[in-house]
Amino acid sequence: WTALLLPAPVGAPGGAESTCKKLLVVTVATKDTDGFRRFLRSAKHFNYTVKVRKAVLIIVFNRKPPGGGQKVRLLKSALEEMKNQDKIILFTDSYDVVFASGPKELLKKFQQARHKVVFSSESLIWPDRHLEDKYPHVREGNRFLGSGGFIGYLANVREMVAEWSGEDDDSDQLFFTRIYIDAAKRKSINITLDSKCRLFQNLLGSLDEVVLKFEDGRVRARNLLHDTLPVIIHGNGPTKLQVNYLGNYIPNAWTFETGCTVCHEEFQPLTALQVLVIGIFIERPTPFVSVFFERLLKLQYPKNMLKLLIFNKEAHHEQHVNSFLQEHRNLYRAVELLGPEEAMDGVTSRNLAFDMCRQDQNCDYFFSVDIDVVLKNENALKILIEHNLPIVAPMITRTGRLWSNFWGALSPDGYYARSEDYVDIVQRRRVGVWNVPYVSNVYLLKGGLLRSELTDFELFNSHILDPDMAFCHNIRSKGIFMYVTNLHTFGHILSTENYQTGHLHNDLWQIFENPLDWQERYIHPNYTHIMKDHLIETPCPDVYWFPIFTDEACDHIVEEMENFGRWSGGANTDPRIQGGYENVPTIDIHMNQVNFEKEWHKFLLEYIAPITEKMYPGYYTKAQFDLAFVVRYKPDEQPFLRPHHDASTFTINIALNQVGLDYQGGGCRFLRYNCSVEAPRKGWALMHPGRLTHYHEGLPTTAGVRYISVSFIDP
Repeated sequence: WTALLLPAPVGAPGGAESTCKKLLVVTVATKDTDGFRRFLRSAKHFNYTVKVRKAVLIIVFNRKPPGGGQKVRLLKSALEEMKNQDKIILFTDSYDVVFASGPKELLKKFQQARHKVVFSSESLIWPDRHLEDKYPHVREGNRFLGSGGFIGYLANVREMVAEWSGEDDDSDQLFFTRIYIDAAKRKSINITLDSKCRLFQNLLGSLDEVVLKFEDGRVRARNLLHDTLPVIIHGNGPTKLQVNYLGNYIPNAWTFETGCTVCHEEFQPLTALQVLVIGIFIERPTPFVSVFFERLLKLQYPKNMLKLLIFNKEAHHEQHVNSFLQEHRNLYRAVELLGPEEAMDGVTSRNLAFDMCRQDQNCDYFFSVDIDVVLKNENALKILIEHNLPIVAPMITRTGRLWSNFWGALSPDGYYARSEDYVDIVQRRRVGVWNVPYVSNVYLLKGGLLRSELTDFELFNSHILDPDMAFCHNIRSKGIFMYVTNLHTFGHILSTENYQTGHLHNDLWQIFENPLDWQERYIHPNYTHIMKDHLIETPCPDVYWFPIFTDEACDHIVEEMENFGRWSGGANTDPRIQGGYENVPTIDIHMNQVNFEKEWHKFLLEYIAPITEKMYPGYYTKAQFDLAFVVRYKPDEQPFLRPHHDASTFTINIALNQVGLDYQGGGCRFLRYNCSVEAPRKGWALMHPGRLTHYHEGLPTTAGVRYISVSFIDP
């Protein structure tokens, strides 16, 4: 247990310097918590120096834990040793307190109060409501005393605490209240309350009255009810999350002029490599799992310093996990897999993962990441480690929405509430490192915490809360701060809604739910450069040739069709089309047969229509199609297609495999121009008019199997 004495600075001008020298700030702390360090930072900001006074407290087994009484005992002991009667004592809590201004303003307001001792005030009476009638009335402001902060002359404060003889678990609030409501003692000691919160702001009962005030590069807390600027902000009672929020700005931690001024205070360059346990959690069917593992491999951190624990609850994803492990397991320091056969739930898996780090003295950090996290920043681990914070999450959001992996505030029942700055943080209009009450999906935690403050094995267990909420509740109850950083962009989170697992390649169907991820996986990387870099070729008159699909997209479409397997027979009679007759039949499978017509229409609208409007000026299309299908050409099945017109305004023909590798021959010849495209490139699209001018034929496939995707498009 330590009593901390913080003498005021000596740099004030004139007579203020002499007065400030007399100020002594006294607080009590039982351990070096995140809140206590924040208190010291705010004191340092105003040039307070810190002296440490140690005190020993013997804790007897089976007794209640120490309460506010210990603070009075330690204060009394400290005051007895002080000789200078001119000292002015500021006594305040520390874990949930921040300074908003310096000693000069504090002392000026104290002197204006014209009393020897000034207590902070509250609008709510505590701990004994029966004492309400004994409180003196005030003309305006709060009526009740708050023991979390007071300021007074040494002699008067010493007189006030002299009669303390209570136990450490007694109530300091009740002790000071009884002194204050005793008219004789109140007069003798000369006590008053800071009823309008000019010196002290207790947040309990006043949350709606206190807002941030940004002005001239400074940040203060403003009491709207009394139009005052308190010097000391105290998150008493259940308002500690609010002082955490205010502490993101006060004193001048973040301003509009400077941005974040404290984001690198705890920064520690990564000089010595740390051992990390990475917990990967697969708890539901999720798109793009194979892409997740590709990104995991790209993380810029030595793999021989990484241990993996993979929890996979979904049999559907065993192929993705096993494929990754077969190829890359030996790269890592160690790998442990908990598969569907374990019949383990997510809560147990997360507790076990933490314990894997807790039991390993070499585990410096635990990095928790859910499978639906798209972590695109390859330096994410290095960035988070260098922040040197107990728990820090990289901010990720859901594309196009305000959903993120952190909460800015909590509702009274412990669920989500939106903080005033939430939208600005999510949209990165405010950039910094933010103390928040909840993080999920992906975060870094110091391994030492698991072996000291978080030794409880069941951190994720709760009968009423979800596992992530239970975890954050347990973290908050230990006084450990959680942070989210948006100093860098890290990635986003996938939508798992409406993800179906009934196809061979289910990711193909994600163009609506996760369009950016769909594009990254399936649209050719050169597509976005088509116009700027003139990638559209014209092999024949009014025939345009451009990259559209990745190899993976082509392979997945072909494999999906072969998996479906119901190829048409190539006859003229075709019940799949209107009228039931096909003049120029092919062996094919229609997109609607595999329930892909809506997704295909979205693809045409998003990626084909813009090219059409550029290459055929004045023509605008909604990319409506009468037919969209995949054609298969084989020498012994249907090697070619006779000359014909397409029943379309224009046609899109995409090569789905590679000439020379997968087949020989093939191509398309336009008879009117005697012009052929005989070596179609995999993933490239041919776009040409369908009716009247572009009479064409499919050239013979002489070996192997050729696949193309064809769409007949009208306005």
